[in-house]
Amino acid sequence: MYDIIIKNGQIVDGTGEKSYFADIAITEGKIVKISENIEAESNKIIDAQNLVVSPGFIDMHSHSDFSIVFDNRVQSVITQGITTSVVGMCGASLAPITDEKYDEFKRDVEIGSPPGAEYNLTWRTFAEYLNTMEKEKIATNIVPFVGFTAIRIAGGPAYENREPTPEEIVKMQEFVEESMLAGAFGFSTGLIYAPQVYAKTKEVIEVAKAAAKYDGLYFSHIRDEGPKLVESVEEFIEIVEKSGCRGGQLAHHKASGRPNWGKTIKTLELIEEANKRGLNITGDQYPYNRSSTSLITMLPPWVHEGGLDKLLERLNSEDNRSKIKKNLIEETENAENWMTTIGPENIFISSVKTDYWKDIEGKHLEEITEIKGKKDVFETLFDMILEEKGEVWITIRSMGEEDIHRVMKSKYTMIGCDGIGYAPSGILSYGKPHPRNYGTFPRIIRKFVKEEGLFSLEEAIRKMSGASAEKLQLEKRGLLKEGYWADITIFNEEKIYDVATFENPHQFSKGIEYVIVSGTIVLEDKKQLDRLPGQVLKWKKK
Repeated sequence: MYDIIIKNGQIVDGTGEKSYFADIAITEGKIVKISENIEAESNKIIDAQNLVVSPGFIDMHSHSDFSIVFDNRVQSVITQGITTSVVGMCGASLAPITDEKYDEFKRDVEIGSPPGAEYNLTWRTFAEYLNTMEKEKIATNIVPFVGFTAIRIAGGPAYENREPTPEEIVKMQEFVEESMLAGAFGFSTGLIYAPQVYAKTKEVIEVAKAAAKYDGLYFSHIRDEGPKLVESVEEFIEIVEKSGCRGGQLAHHKASGRPNWGKTIKTLELIEEANKRGLNITGDQYPYNRSSTSLITMLPPWVHEGGLDKLLERLNSEDNRSKIKKNLIEETENAENWMTTIGPENIFISSVKTDYWKDIEGKHLEEITEIKGKKDVFETLFDMILEEKGEVWITIRSMGEEDIHRVMKSKYTMIGCDGIGYAPSGILSYGKPHPRNYGTFPRIIRKFVKEEGLFSLEEAIRKMSGASAEKLQLEKRGLLKEGYWADITIFNEEKIYDVATFENPHQFSKGIEYVIVSGTIVLEDKKQLDRLPGQVLKWKKK
């Protein structure tokens, strides 16, 4: 007697090897048999005739940790076939927290909360945070990383634009060590974001050494994805090498802004060279030409000093506004400048929290300036940030198709949504978020396999499962093999596609028929069930 038998399916096992037809039997959460014509009693039989059976997709770069606390079903995640989400990315994690810096930390994370909602941060240590996630249950597995913002606020200079003292370095390392012992898979940074932007390379290396001590990985949203893309990838590789981390993951690998298109030729060469000399350097990508982040990221680093409240205070000053405008026009600050390299006509507002600005969601800064009668895009930028208290999200049209294809084809590239768990109704149905939140993985198959023939279905599934599991060293996950956990996605290759658009993003993808997490069916006949079998996967030094 088996729990589940999947019959008649086309097996794409996640290794990249050619598909084949077989049945799969599942008992107590594990795949116990893969064979032709399994004839036995089973509590559930799934007929996968004319369907593809693959490992559950692994989202290599996710921010679903910031939505799970509001809705643990992560509906836009499950409905695109994802069974495991890597969280704590871009240096943003929900722990550790200290009582002393609690208010400062909460003010930082509230930017990502849904309108009218607040984070209930009942934990302090990383272990307490993971225990809370386990108790409250989730639909998908999560792979946690500890983020640099939390570490710098808890033990370092926080939002002060200075180098840490030796004592602060030790304190930050201690917080990273505590997180690694609790189960973090490594340490992540987002060096474009305050307060991380204030950290010099040496500081990052020293803090990352604490993760390396436990064979942790280093994941990074690098310092610049535009004019200084190549130098930033070089810095990323240097951090991995000098810290001793067992590998590095370049987040959402891209060349941002038309003047920088083509630079991925060089960045991919750097990755290839690093691997040839023994480093373990890879990256991830989502299949769209727009990125997404918070609107305040457009402001120069000095404006962020002291935290969000100080930033808003500065925007009330006409002198500061004039200085910021000059910085952005003349590019006098040593930071990526989207206003000039990308242009306000390519910066779209995806979500706001007040009624006054609600009508401009989905529109770009130039359109909004005209609609609201502002004198220029800078006044629009400043007024919106101030009136929305900094809690505005944007999408940025910045990438070229040649770069997207070049990076996607690389054997070192895996897939990550860089999104959270949204839903078409309820607390997570707000705004016009990036469609990657709903459609990344189906889009890979539809666009790059079916329409463009960039690579085979087997290679696509490898990028979406087996390669990621290997990088993370997940225990018996990411492949369809006997003895492995039954994280499985079953889809119709001919009908799979991403429905979500920038204009109408809150739409589930089509073609995903079943999703099984740790042996439990969570999506059946295209409908999500009220089941929460996801596990908090914890790293242990091998």
